[in-house]
Amino acid sequence: MIFSEELKKRAEFAEDVLKSYLPEETGYAVRVAEAMNYSALSGGKHLRPVIMQASYQMFGGRGHVVEPFMAALEMIHNYSLVHDDLPAMDNDLYRRGRKTTHAVYGPGMATLAGDGLLNLAYETALKAFAVGLEDIKAGLSSPAELTEEGTLQTLMESITKALSILADKAGINGMLGGQSADVDAEERNRSVDLEELLYIHEKKTACLLESALMIGGVLCSVGDDDLKRLEKIGHYVGVAFQIEDDILDVTGDEKILGKHVGSDEENGKVTYVTLKGLDQAAKDAAEMTDRALAILDELPASDGFLRELIISLVTRQK
Repeated sequence: MIFSEELKKRAEFAEDVLKSYLPEETGYAVRVAEAMNYSALSGGKHLRPVIMQASYQMFGGRGHVVEPFMAALEMIHNYSLVHDDLPAMDNDLYRRGRKTTHAVYGPGMATLAGDGLLNLAYETALKAFAVGLEDIKAGLSSPAELTEEGTLQTLMESITKALSILADKAGINGMLGGQSADVDAEERNRSVDLEELLYIHEKKTACLLESALMIGGVLCSVGDDDLKRLEKIGHYVGVAFQIEDDILDVTGDEKILGKHVGSDEENGKVTYVTLKGLDQAAKDAAEMTDRALAILDELPASDGFLRELIISLVTRQK
C-alpha cells in the first residue's frame, strides 16, 4: 500500500459520500444551499470521515451504514469552520487557499449556511437507520449467527449510540464547549494557562476525532473497553494535531497552508508554542502520537492505513 495514494482514494470517496447528502441548489433557498455546498466542498482533507471509515472497516464493518455518519461529521466540522471564520469570531478571509464563506456570501448568509450544515448533519445521520436496514437485506450487516430479529435490534442500538456520541462530542460537552472557552478568553482579553489551553484543544479539536473513531467502532458493536481505547486514541491524536497546527502557524509556508501564517502572534493569542516553545511543543506532539499508536496496538484488530494516517497528522506541512 502506498499511503499517499490510499489516502487520496479514501478522501475522494468521503467527498463523494458527502456530495450525495448535500442540498440541491434550487428554489427560493438556492443562495443558502450554494453557500452550504461552497463551505462543505472547500478542498478539505476529509480526515474525520476517512478516520471513521477506517475504524469501521478495522473492526470488520462491510456495509454502508457508516456513510451517513461520515457525511454528518464532515458537515459538523465544516459548519464550525464557517462560524469560526465570521467577523464576530476570527474574521478570517481565507481558508484552504480560497475566500471564506462570509467573504463570498456575506456574514448573514454564512451564518445561515453554518446553521444549515448543522441541521442537515443530524438529518443525514438519522438516515443511517434506513441504510442499515438495506445492509441487513443485502447480508452486509451483523454476524451470520444472529437471528434477523437480533440483527435488527443490534442495528438500532448501535445507530442510537452512534447518534448520542455524535451529539455529545459536537455539543457543549465537546467541540462547542471548547470553542466557547476559546472565544470567552479572547473577548475578555484573558490569558489562558496550559490547563485551560489543553481543555480548549481537547474539546475544540480532539472531540470530533474521538467521535470518528468511536462511531466506527460502535457501528460494529465493539465492547466498552475497546470503545474507551478508541476515545483515548482520538484524544491524543486530536491534541497532537492542534499542537502541530500551532507550530505551523509559526513555521509553516503560506503557499502550502493556503492561509496566513503568524496570525496567532499578531492577534496576541496564547498557543501551545507560546507557552512551551517550539522545540517542546514538537516533542509533546510526538509523544502524544506515540501514546495513540501504543493504544492502537492494544486493539484486537489492526489497520496499517490508520497507523500511517495518525503519524502523518503530526508530520504534515498543512
